[in-house]
Amino acid sequence: MAALPDTDTGGSVTDERGRRRLRTKLMLATQVGQGIDGYILGGIGAAMPAITADLHMSDWTAGLIGASALAGIFLGGPLFGWFADRFGRRIVFLTDMMIFLLGSVAQFFVDNAWQLFVIRLVMGIAIGGEYAIGAPLLSEYAPRHNRGRLLASLEVSWYVGFMLAFAVGYALSGVDGGWRWTLGSSTLIALVCVALRGGIPESARWLLSKGRRAEAEQLIRRYGMDVDVDTELADGERRNSLRLLFTRRHLRSTVFASTFWAALVLPYFAIGTFSPQVLQALGLDDALAGSLASNALAVVGVAAGCLLVERIGRRKLLIPPFWITAAALALIGFWPTAPIAVVVACFLVFAFLNAASSALTAVYPLEVFPTAIRTTGVGFATAMSRVGAAIGTFLLPVALTHLGVGPTMLIGAAVLAAGGLLSHFLAPETAGLELSHAARAATETNSR
Repeated sequence: MAALPDTDTGGSVTDERGRRRLRTKLMLATQVGQGIDGYILGGIGAAMPAITADLHMSDWTAGLIGASALAGIFLGGPLFGWFADRFGRRIVFLTDMMIFLLGSVAQFFVDNAWQLFVIRLVMGIAIGGEYAIGAPLLSEYAPRHNRGRLLASLEVSWYVGFMLAFAVGYALSGVDGGWRWTLGSSTLIALVCVALRGGIPESARWLLSKGRRAEAEQLIRRYGMDVDVDTELADGERRNSLRLLFTRRHLRSTVFASTFWAALVLPYFAIGTFSPQVLQALGLDDALAGSLASNALAVVGVAAGCLLVERIGRRKLLIPPFWITAAALALIGFWPTAPIAVVVACFLVFAFLNAASSALTAVYPLEVFPTAIRTTGVGFATAMSRVGAAIGTFLLPVALTHLGVGPTMLIGAAVLAAGGLLSHFLAPETAGLELSHAARAATETNSR
């Protein structure tokens, strides 16, 4: 195997500084991009009561607004993912954030629900591109020994962004027109992200997947990357990357990455977007404060997931929490009149463990697809996860009104249980493997 190490002690001090600078810049640019997704979804959840009143929206319209960014991610993930596999990582890494920046500014000027729907749909398309390119690009520069922890830390950024936006919305909830500032404040974060992304080089692994060995090896030596060159060259593809997802070789990875992600995020997005209404229906007096506490615990949970992802492996971090969180929501579903302490405890268990497992949404999809179709695979899995999340977010306010809180929680529990069952049979163990070897391990499992 022609593997180049992730350290190069023969380089100059200047070279080493350049490597560190690139790794730090890439990590920050990706972390901020991931945090932006959480920010726009957390912000809409906190601002939804004020938006509903100010724009005179029905439950159905509120559901559409809540789901609009998720629907945009469904469109943007596969589109930008295919583009990044076909034309390279760099251009998508900058373009998607420029689109998001324009959408953030436009939110200040909406005066009806449909304008807001269209703007957030476009922002969602940009975020879909972020999922398809941000974590994959970082994974292609990450060393094997801490790749899982580094990628999982992106989810910490997502939850921090979600909690920060919710806190901003909570602080501005009593201000006239405060929801505009809650939504539009993402402009500042987007500006920082665009500035960080200037000068990021192309992925050496992507260059290898296209047969451009000389260019790739120059980058590998310059930045001290851990890459099995021969494996990357051997696994390169010239065929349509979207079609390859559904071949026998890759179908199991496609199904797994899509379904486990959807099962994790459907209950979280649905409940998180309308958490004040859910907690109020369960009898909690200060529903906004309860939602903020739940989001804060989710940040702690995903941080715990980052610490555990390399220690206990991927499967143990994914499967048991699925069953425990399903039991927590089922208890609320069967006993919606339970004492407030029981309700709060169940929601906190759900928030903590769901977030811990969600660290894997930035790890598993990157590891089960080879470089040639990685961003397409991640983009497609992102889209499928957001289909479920969008459906849940759209239908939750309607379900609360027509079914009640108990049956609504039972539906969420059933989704989590299905995720646990599917993951038991489909989830590979990829901890400790070089990135191209992790993808091969998943592919070899798929071929059997």
